[in-house]
Amino acid sequence: MTSPSPSGSLELLRELIAFPSVSLAPNADLMARVQELLSQAGITATLIADPEDATRCNLFASIGPQEVPGVMLSGHTDVVPVQGQAWTVPPFEATGSDGRIYGRGSSDMKGFVACAVRAMIRAAHAPLKRPLQLALSFDEEIGCVGVRHLLRALEGTLPAPMLCLVGEPTLMKIGTGHKGKSAYRALCRGQAGHSGLAPHFVNAIHTAADLVAAMRDVQQELAEHGLREAGYEIPYSTVHVGTINGGKALNIVPGECEVNFEIRSLAQDDPARILARLLARTEARMRDAKALPDAAPPEVQLVNAYPGLSTAEDSPAVRLLASLLPQGTSRTKVAFGTEGGLFRQCWNQTPVLVCGPGNIEVAHKADEYVEVSQIAACDQMLARLTDHLCA
Repeated sequence: MTSPSPSGSLELLRELIAFPSVSLAPNADLMARVQELLSQAGITATLIADPEDATRCNLFASIGPQEVPGVMLSGHTDVVPVQGQAWTVPPFEATGSDGRIYGRGSSDMKGFVACAVRAMIRAAHAPLKRPLQLALSFDEEIGCVGVRHLLRALEGTLPAPMLCLVGEPTLMKIGTGHKGKSAYRALCRGQAGHSGLAPHFVNAIHTAADLVAAMRDVQQELAEHGLREAGYEIPYSTVHVGTINGGKALNIVPGECEVNFEIRSLAQDDPARILARLLARTEARMRDAKALPDAAPPEVQLVNAYPGLSTAEDSPAVRLLASLLPQGTSRTKVAFGTEGGLFRQCWNQTPVLVCGPGNIEVAHKADEYVEVSQIAACDQMLARLTDHLCA
């Protein structure tokens, strides 16, 4: 296959940026446009909607022989909000300047989506010996929500892919792993009462404070004695408190306090084990603080979770991807989560790698951008992948 020009992918990227597909907002118009482009190339694309909201959907397409394993390109179409950010260019209008394309989602990750769609179109009439597949999802940014419906729809309908390539922005480096994430909501219950009699009542914020202090203890233990995995900036599992809400007025002992927290765990670590240690440490702190007999430990609910990802750097999948990229392309482990762990969970023999255009350092920020050279590099890699599937 001849080397592709990035102009087609850049043109499509400009179209995709114009769709304000913020998480939880409709993305059906964007998916309909992608479906239309694929159809024009003779490719059948199936939409898999959210069962409760047809305006939000996934898309799946496959070309080439269907009875053998192929390569699945995976990306998400939702983007994070722009409210409260000081943009100097219109966030939902592509702006080209100094070799960059600015706009929300340009890096995370409509740049890869544009490249992947164009790769499918270019490969539509290639003599593929293995299939090239495209999986686009919704609401990834809020916990890889949409892709779960897609995976359920695909279960048992095709051979497990020989490689799943998630195109999150890695500056086209080969991402071999990321941590899993478990998000929790803890409800701390107390007894409302007059603050003048505060010692008589269970203070829900005190219980929350014990929970947060326990998190700091457990985090220190993880840093000093927990499992470690080289390649990460922070090579151990982490615990993080995101929000705390409690209390009605200064002169009322708070009856409730809500704490939202997360555990980001190495692929070989068990978040349930970390949570159990955290809750045991919370109860120990409550006893040490001589909490009132009526004080109850926090009630913890799992809100969302996705598994971590770890692919061996000496695996055939890494060697394949490396052969499609410039010699010496480095390996990395990314600090963000992806749907890759869910793909691996669905097809436990399928290796998953993360590689895509753009820099995560500019994602989610005002004036997000992707370098035009990164789009060109991704186009080149996908063209070589198509050639490999034809060999």
